[in-house]
Amino acid sequence: MTKRALICGISGQDGSYLAKLLLGRGYEVWGSSRDAELTSFSNLHHLEVFDSVRLVSLNLRDTGSAIGLLRRIRPNEVFSLAGQSSVGLSFEQPVETIESIALGTLTLLEAIRLSDLDIRFYNAGSTECFGDTGNGIANEETPFHPRSPYAVAKASAYWAVANYREAYGMFACTGILSNHDSPLRPRRFVTRKIIHAVASLAIGKASKLSLGNLEIERDWGWAPDYVEAIHMMLEQPLAKDYIIATGQSHSLTEFVETAFSLVGKDWHAYVTSDQDLMRPTDIVKNKVDPSMAASSLGWRAKNGMSQVISMMLESEMELLRREQSAK
Repeated sequence: MTKRALICGISGQDGSYLAKLLLGRGYEVWGSSRDAELTSFSNLHHLEVFDSVRLVSLNLRDTGSAIGLLRRIRPNEVFSLAGQSSVGLSFEQPVETIESIALGTLTLLEAIRLSDLDIRFYNAGSTECFGDTGNGIANEETPFHPRSPYAVAKASAYWAVANYREAYGMFACTGILSNHDSPLRPRRFVTRKIIHAVASLAIGKASKLSLGNLEIERDWGWAPDYVEAIHMMLEQPLAKDYIIATGQSHSLTEFVETAFSLVGKDWHAYVTSDQDLMRPTDIVKNKVDPSMAASSLGWRAKNGMSQVISMMLESEMELLRREQSAK
């Protein structure tokens, strides 16, 4: 029988890549958005899968409508990828961030429980929950120390999933994902912001770049790699939570330097540090160990930071050239 999946948050980066992956594996894919009639679903169009998915509206603060949708679709798998996705924006919109992530996840868990359907559930977690790891390396047993409203919301959702798994025997798991990027990242994210500035410079448009703390360290991976791990987690006999990461952390300075070097430019001439872009609390070092995913899932990241930068830059330059030629 054809498997059926519901991706909540299908319009985002991970949701769109996951939809493409599942369609390629023979799934019937449904995707939800708050208002499917008004959402552009530009990422699905970009990946050329828009016409292959079924789109529905879903308010993740309405348990009743969620139950009704589950009973109508009867999915085998539900992926919770919706919610506010920017750490920086979460300081400006803390209530919206916590409601959309923590309460949204809880709504889906309760809807699955009350629907009496055999559904496997995936929750999108984040290594931001670990906070600053200092000189240590976090694994699945490391206590959380969230340092942003975004991380607080993700930590709350993580524990809700663990509780429903233990209390009700649900197949529910969380992927604790490190930073992962692609050309589908919005330009408000620092990685896409950097890539856009470098690509603009490469095609002859003078570009200055203002950034916050250049000393932060993150584990940057490739989003299409990560959605493979997401799907693999639901294919296991037992539900477990896994860290999904490359296992290699780099400073933002390294990210910037690598990007500018690809176009033969010295980043010092174009980049400034702006105090207004500093966060109230930030994580300097965030190092994690993805070895359990390697040993239990057989998953390893195919692409590290340098490959991610190269692929994003190539795509961004092509996009800018098309925009120029269209004028």
